[in-house]
Amino acid sequence: MRFEGTLKSWNDDKGFGFISPSQGGQDIFVHISEYRRGGRPVLDEALTFEVALNPQGKKRAMNVQGVGAQQAAYQPERSRRPVRVSRSGNATGGGLKTVVGLLLVAALGWQAYAYYQKVAPAGRAGEAVSPASQPLLDLAPSRAATPSFVCDGRQYCSQMTSCAEATYFLKNCPGTKMDGDHDGVPCEDQLCR
Repeated sequence: MRFEGTLKSWNDDKGFGFISPSQGGQDIFVHISEYRRGGRPVLDEALTFEVALNPQGKKRAMNVQGVGAQQAAYQPERSRRPVRVSRSGNATGGGLKTVVGLLLVAALGWQAYAYYQKVAPAGRAGEAVSPASQPLLDLAPSRAATPSFVCDGRQYCSQMTSCAEATYFLKNCPGTKMDGDHDGVPCEDQLCR
């Protein structure tokens, strides 16, 4: 059975409002999905609608239409029709696959970047100290080999690869926790014996 009323309130951001029935009584909830007018709802618009109960037992409007559009646009079974999903890879399905693929590639890239940030500074620091990385014949003027350590957030002895690296971190990097007795010698039990 169809009833008549007017749209009393509408929240366009959330897509719902309330209809005041012409016969009187409590206002009835209406969601945008039940609105069959073809455009956006307008306050104080004359409407026709059916009433149903939601799962909580409260009244809600269904198949809502403007009074002038009642004969031409009324499709009572439209909201109950199943939605067909195409498996042929149309634009919507293809777009979803593309987004999922891009997210997967981004996640893998982030993991690789995070791994590189953990491994690369230790590898570069080890190479700078290693005598194997020195050239056999250096024709340039001699310079003292200075290790090129970088403060990268490591704080503990277990994260260091050498005594020289631990000493550099203790002297140059804030927040290190490698000198328990505060004597200026880091990692005395592990690296700097």
